[in-house]
Amino acid sequence: MTPEHHARRADDTEVRATQQFREDLGSIIRARATDLTIDEREAVEALPSGAALLVVRRGPDLGARFLLDQDVTVAGRHPAVDIFLDDVTVSRKHAEFHRSGTSFSVVDLGSLNGTFCDGSRIEGEVPLVDGAEVQVGKFRFTFFASRFDLGEGA
Repeated sequence: MTPEHHARRADDTEVRATQQFREDLGSIIRARATDLTIDEREAVEALPSGAALLVVRRGPDLGARFLLDQDVTVAGRHPAVDIFLDDVTVSRKHAEFHRSGTSFSVVDLGSLNGTFCDGSRIEGEVPLVDGAEVQVGKFRFTFFASRFDLGEGA
């Protein structure tokens, strides 16, 4: 075998490995996103373009759903916020969810306990992808974008 043949063969193997990784990652994301009750799945599938859903996966109010359909949605312990989270681990105005077209992001509002996205404490504005886990105090949400918007990179 020539050195060129070995190099070509190595490139083919790398391409196949990358494709397999993409397929495996896609399966993991789909499995995580489909670990829903029938009602939750129907709610996610019914989301119009430009909307998203937060589902409480761990903590108080397990299974609660919060619709993100405004340009700014505030979550916290204050009764006047959009997403009321009644727990001492949550600041009065803890985090904001921002919508820009069909894309969403989250920003911590200087809360004492911080806001986390996929296990990392956030600083500044962090984009949200379908299936992301957002933690506010003891509440752990899974973020679901509209199924209509997934093809647009939302």
